[in-house]
Amino acid sequence: MILKHLNLINFKNILEGSIELDQGVNCFSGLNGEGKTNILDSIRYLSMCKSYFNSADYQNINHDHEAFMIKGEVMKNEELDVLSCSVSRSSKKVFKRNKKDYQKLSDHIGLYPSVMISPTDEDLIKEGSEIRRKFINGIIAQYDKSYLNHMTQYKRALNQRNRLLKHFQTERIFDSASLEIYDFKLIELNSIIFQIREKFVEDFIPWFQKLHIEISGNKESVSIQYNSSCGENLELQFKDSEQKDRISARTNVGIHKDDLEFSIDGHTIKKFGSQGQQKTFLIALKLAQSFFIEQATGNKPFLLLDDIFDKLDSNRVTNLMKLVSEGNFGQIFITDTDKNRVSSLFKGLDV
Repeated sequence: MILKHLNLINFKNILEGSIELDQGVNCFSGLNGEGKTNILDSIRYLSMCKSYFNSADYQNINHDHEAFMIKGEVMKNEELDVLSCSVSRSSKKVFKRNKKDYQKLSDHIGLYPSVMISPTDEDLIKEGSEIRRKFINGIIAQYDKSYLNHMTQYKRALNQRNRLLKHFQTERIFDSASLEIYDFKLIELNSIIFQIREKFVEDFIPWFQKLHIEISGNKESVSIQYNSSCGENLELQFKDSEQKDRISARTNVGIHKDDLEFSIDGHTIKKFGSQGQQKTFLIALKLAQSFFIEQATGNKPFLLLDDIFDKLDSNRVTNLMKLVSEGNFGQIFITDTDKNRVSSLFKGLDV
């Protein structure tokens, strides 16, 4: 899977751009604010139908214009696919593959997988559990269409149950029988999603630990633990939580409370990992994502590396560049402010 050509119009600070791309490693260097990261994010758009950084599509339109367009030509299975995405301030997003609109954007997810590594990934360690659940969902959704459907159903049922709880609170009433209608659906979906997540984490950890050893030089021991209450008696949990749900007007049990616990040498990495150790952890996490998706789909994802050298010592940078240059990954896109640094890192490597 090779992105051969990329066209951008009014995407963030890039008014117009046309780029021919190499099938191996593509490096973009320049000063801060010149649009390097935006090029990577446009590739992310073609892969996942959305920005890695801005949740609202309109936020990616250049301030002085009414719409943006991204177009890419991807060679896959010896066929050339033309992908395009256009977003206007006054109409909905339009996404096309070979000039045909998608009925559902979810049908596109996973066809052209990608993995982004960015400085913003530190939120995976430093912020709340929602970020880590999104990380899990983003990986599984790229190879399991049924999971995406289950998550959509779950969110809908959860929102309906929460609205009912808020209605009870506002009206100062409570009807346990009405609540049980949503409990039944949520319990069913909780069980399905939990099993998929549990299997994913179990299969993912060996990839992650292997890559961490290669980047760090085996200097630390790292682990991931999946924390969820959904493997136990869910029906009893919902019943026991009913009074708490009634008071708080929200559902306090379910997979929307799941979390991942990241550890280094037996301690939480958030509190005890240095900046370099946290950065190494995150890079290994994302590279493992690439391997995992390839194993599940047969496609090597686009690997988008945004400003990844900061906070890493020279040994870890060398190990990382050696790893990504040995043909282990798909097409690679790297940004850096220092052109000479990128050139010197790849000098002598077979890329």
